[in-house]
Amino acid sequence: MDNKQKLEEILRKRGIAALHTDDTKEEDIPEASDRFKKLMDIYYILKVTADMETPYWYNRIWWENDGDLIEVRRAKAVAGGYAHTTPTILPYEKLVMNKTKDIRGAFPFPWVCASFFNSLAESLMNEVDAPAENEADSVSVVGAGGGNVTESYGEIISIAKKFGMRKEDIPVLVKVSKYWDGISVEDVSTKYAKMIPEYDQFSAVMDSVVVMFDSFAIPQGREVMNYYMPLQYGFDEIQKMCDDRIALVMGEAEDDGILGMSRGYYYAAMKEVCKGLSKWCENYARRAKDLASRERDPEFKKNYEEIAEVMENIAHKRPASFREALQMTLCLHYGVVNEDPQSGQSIGRLGQVLQPFYEKDIEEGKITDEEVIELLELYRIKITCIECFASAGVSGGVLSGNTFNNLSLGGQSYDGRSAVTPLEYLILEAGMRAKTPQPTLSVLYDEKTPEDFLMKAAQCTKLGLGYPAWMNNQTGMNFMMRQYGPEGMNLEDARAWCLGGCLESAPGCFSPLEYNGKVTMIPGGASPTCGTGIHFTALPKILELVLTNGVDRRTGKRVFPAHNEKIETYDQMVALWQRYLDISNRIVNRVNNMQMDIWRKYNMPAVNSLLKADCFKKGQHIGNCGARYNACINFESCGTITYINSLASIKKNVFDDQKYTLEEMTDAMVHNFGFKTAYETNVFSPDFRESTPEAAKYAQIFADCVNAPKYGNADPYVDQLLRDYQMYLKDYLPTLKSYYGKPEYLCQISVSTHGPQGFVTLASADGRLAGTTYSDGSVSAAAGTDKNGIYAIFESATVYDHSQNQNAQMNLKLHPSAVKGLSGTRKLLDVVRAYMRKGGFHVQFNVVGSDTLRAAQKKPEAYRDLMVRVAGFTQYWCEIGKPIQDEVIYRTEYDEA
Repeated sequence: MDNKQKLEEILRKRGIAALHTDDTKEEDIPEASDRFKKLMDIYYILKVTADMETPYWYNRIWWENDGDLIEVRRAKAVAGGYAHTTPTILPYEKLVMNKTKDIRGAFPFPWVCASFFNSLAESLMNEVDAPAENEADSVSVVGAGGGNVTESYGEIISIAKKFGMRKEDIPVLVKVSKYWDGISVEDVSTKYAKMIPEYDQFSAVMDSVVVMFDSFAIPQGREVMNYYMPLQYGFDEIQKMCDDRIALVMGEAEDDGILGMSRGYYYAAMKEVCKGLSKWCENYARRAKDLASRERDPEFKKNYEEIAEVMENIAHKRPASFREALQMTLCLHYGVVNEDPQSGQSIGRLGQVLQPFYEKDIEEGKITDEEVIELLELYRIKITCIECFASAGVSGGVLSGNTFNNLSLGGQSYDGRSAVTPLEYLILEAGMRAKTPQPTLSVLYDEKTPEDFLMKAAQCTKLGLGYPAWMNNQTGMNFMMRQYGPEGMNLEDARAWCLGGCLESAPGCFSPLEYNGKVTMIPGGASPTCGTGIHFTALPKILELVLTNGVDRRTGKRVFPAHNEKIETYDQMVALWQRYLDISNRIVNRVNNMQMDIWRKYNMPAVNSLLKADCFKKGQHIGNCGARYNACINFESCGTITYINSLASIKKNVFDDQKYTLEEMTDAMVHNFGFKTAYETNVFSPDFRESTPEAAKYAQIFADCVNAPKYGNADPYVDQLLRDYQMYLKDYLPTLKSYYGKPEYLCQISVSTHGPQGFVTLASADGRLAGTTYSDGSVSAAAGTDKNGIYAIFESATVYDHSQNQNAQMNLKLHPSAVKGLSGTRKLLDVVRAYMRKGGFHVQFNVVGSDTLRAAQKKPEAYRDLMVRVAGFTQYWCEIGKPIQDEVIYRTEYDEA
């Protein structure tokens, strides 16, 4: 019994209630609105539906404009998809619009990637299960619960283990996709990539899942929306502005003989985009009027009439109220995510963008805070409904069904003050009442941030929703100045940064919104995707291949050229790892550069190129470096700490203490230390081991691997290895150049890739068994290996400067009892503050007991609304694949903050 328990016992015996701040209740969180509850009841029974309406119209209008300038032809096809989408409005909605006519719908993009559908054509037409297209698809697991359609049933065909498509739509899918056979972005880029002499090396890397997927799979996203143009001008005014620019620049090259002439074509394309978006809004207005004309219930009738008025107004004019402005941003967001298969198209600092509209309506008494909160609750449903139609390797192996539409809060304003607005308090409140996985929330922690706002955010984190996550605003600003300084990044623009995607630091800028008789500098995105370089490289797998002389012992296939070296020193082994990493990076980067170059030439972003204000100023789309900042392409890593711990084990056991030879260590790894693999046990975390007859042979080496120094315990022996790794990549990665001709940099996130990439990796020298997941994030401790508490992890994580890279991801799990009551909220905030002050960039929390997660794994139907934080995003537990579930369950659980 500890001292606290003894005191409680003494007080109890004397009849005195033990009053602790732990038990001091915070304000009760009100329930979400009835509208939200009714709409969520519908959401919970919906299945993810693949629809062919938009692809049909895209194709049709593309065909009709054969021979037109490519920029204009693309814009007309995209706009035509919007203009012909059937509007669906549910009775309780106030905010409308969806990706498709289905509430939880998505659609394929065969003009980007046709092979996936064409290879399935015969299987789909014959209603049989199709084989996986590649190795990443085959080793990726999609959660079987919730809205995922993992198996065909009745008249529904399962595609990519997630999307359900009606049989009657299959012939349309096959016909639409067939047109793009050989001319999709994927096919054209593959055709020319095969001209590279090392293309076979690229295939070997991808087939072994050393790199998770190609760039064309999700060519947009991992960036931040910029809503300024339509909020400032409206669609009709922008069309007039396009006419003015056309009159000025059409036929004029000025001093740019390469891209100067394309400016006129850009404005012609942007005019088509505005027409399509305007028509899309008009269709919803018309549908709402029709519903109102036939509605007998006066409350529903009034609501339909209000929807019609809002949609008619934003179809043509700039928003004139908070509701109209919120609806406009939703329209624009759907517009961008409907251009390409994408994830991580982040909302940005919406509470600062919409503050002028909120402020005016509150001042004039047109709306109350409770009405604003309800709209924000309904907004959460709309963002949660966004789906990304992609292969199983992407939708399951990377995204876990989430699309990472991140909403950032806080940070600094244009003039360097705290950027927190009154509306951001309400966004937090809505996130606390309306429990949905999207939009995820991120707090840009700054020493200038009001304490009551930080406490409210900490209270929200405590609810176990997985949000908000916490980012170090100063570290983010420092990275902006470091990475984008050569492109002219100044302090004011650095203040406009926020999260693009789940954790990608994305550059921004401020724009002058004129509203309510004043000018407000609002932040927005100022770059294309902060990704699409080299996607998720499996660091431990490359180390494994060094030890096996370049051969994947799981498949028997050669991945890298044999180095044929007898490895006699630790430094020699690391040098070989660097050599193999470079071989992988050089060829993957060349091929992915080609994929993105073909994409920007034939599939240039339309709506996104309208919204990024610098594109409009320059008259150039995103592909032509129209955005302000373009040094945004990166190298994504996976399994960092599994790799570092493996290095530490080999260094300690083989080279320092010389207990084993490297050949003995490799033999033990190949034989999984005498245990059954995760493929055999179907358990993907270290909390279960089943021996084989060989276990005794490897018992001692396994014990020494498990007991070797581990990251996360403030142990300089292993932490120095992390610092060495970080410093090496800081200098090495800029030697790689993107398709924009800019230096690349390190992006450290795992998303869900630590599941499938762990699946294809043999046992590792840190004691991890074959097939089990890697460590999550990039500076999270490997599950069960952190023995010295949270602050020891913080010490280990900050042995290098986090601003030298795009991000650094820290995931922690707390038992709810650790943050109980008002004092618990303060403890949680103190933990966050301590890490930020040490220079940590990111920390996020799961506040849930492992016993709850195990129960939910056994009976997912009883936990339909349970959400967890995975790695940069929140998702419904039942929609996450088992490997990632196992990994989250086994994360070290702290019962004291």
